[in-house]
Amino acid sequence: MAAHMDRLGAIASRSTDCILEPLSFPEQPAASDVAASSERTLPCFLCSHSALLSEKNTLLKHLALEHKVVIADVGLVADFPRYMLYWRTRFSQQPITDFCSVIKTNSEGPAENQENYFLLCDVLPEDRILREQLQQKRLEEVLEQQQRERDDCNFQHVCMFCNEEFSGNRSTLFNHMAKDHSFSVGLPDNIVYCKEFLKTLEEKLDSLQCLYCEKTFRDKTTLKDHMRKKQHRRINAKNNDYDRFYVINYLELGKTWEDVQSEDDHDILEDNDDDWSDWQEHPVCAVCLFCEQQAETMDKMYKHMQNTHGFDFHQLKTDLNLKFYQQVKFVNYIRREIHQCRCYGCQETFSSEADVLQHISDSGHIMNLPKVSVWDQPQYYFPTYENDALLFALSDSDGESESLEHTGNVPVIAEDISNLEAIKHTSVLKQLLKDRSSSS
Repeated sequence: MAAHMDRLGAIASRSTDCILEPLSFPEQPAASDVAASSERTLPCFLCSHSALLSEKNTLLKHLALEHKVVIADVGLVADFPRYMLYWRTRFSQQPITDFCSVIKTNSEGPAENQENYFLLCDVLPEDRILREQLQQKRLEEVLEQQQRERDDCNFQHVCMFCNEEFSGNRSTLFNHMAKDHSFSVGLPDNIVYCKEFLKTLEEKLDSLQCLYCEKTFRDKTTLKDHMRKKQHRRINAKNNDYDRFYVINYLELGKTWEDVQSEDDHDILEDNDDDWSDWQEHPVCAVCLFCEQQAETMDKMYKHMQNTHGFDFHQLKTDLNLKFYQQVKFVNYIRREIHQCRCYGCQETFSSEADVLQHISDSGHIMNLPKVSVWDQPQYYFPTYENDALLFALSDSDGESESLEHTGNVPVIAEDISNLEAIKHTSVLKQLLKDRSSSS
């Protein structure tokens, strides 16, 4: 322990930018050992006093009463034992006043009633870096543990609802509970320390406690009926005891999944900025219909297809009066035919795409298209290639919607809603409703 502390002190004295980087921390305990981690010892960083991790509040009380030291935001410290060990080393090298803010109590009272308290918080850059490094290290350990559990094919466990035994991957048990018992804890891939998680749930059920409302019942039959009738087949999301079993709670310093989710919702609701000046449009990178050539703009792609392959897309669009969705179907049709090694002009089939493309070029079928009714079909609404950027860049040059043809070429004129209050008071519908109510 002393040697480890000396290494911590030597590293910290060299640079505060890499406080913990060179250290080799112990591996994260397996899920079965999570409970045992509460037995880790917390040393006081100013004297020989120590306490178990499960008695952390006792140590904090000792620091405040005996040493007048207060640690800010203790709940945000990812690994409190390592945090205490680090500062124990630092305080042995330099006085505490070099690190802590001094707070004088009863500053306006008599001198004999005044006391100096020392606040250790992340306003100190070294403390902030320490907390962030501990958070990062814990996240890495949790992700490694989660990956081991996801890859584990030797998982064995009995369903807590029907006693059916499952083996292989843990997802089989979670999927079974969700499908057969309507009990879901979210995606299995989001769970970490799975065995300890299941043990916690089973202990609650064994103590006849509802997993959602956490009320206790007189027997198991009553408990099952309650959970079924009340649809309480889920865990209580407000119970922080479950936080350690979900990876999202380790992602950001001091934030739970509810904090992260509420921030996302707040950003969506509050983002009313109509200034799109910072929008950076990515290049199209559309792929040619007949080769692997890519272009960042559609003009370049059209020129390439015309100059290299003799395919004049603009000419076909004009001659056939193609609306936007007809262009989509047209492109998807050509893509699919070539993918199936078939000439879209004569329907001859070949053994490879290279052969059909050579045939199209040699035979002059590049502009030899079948009747519109062949490719203007609903199945060609669906892209042949999901990431076909060419489809995203198509445009309706006439500025008309395809639906115009199906409405008798009657233009639709948008209502002027510039003055909503005037519309409310002069609306014909309002008068009709008024007449109807008076007649009734």
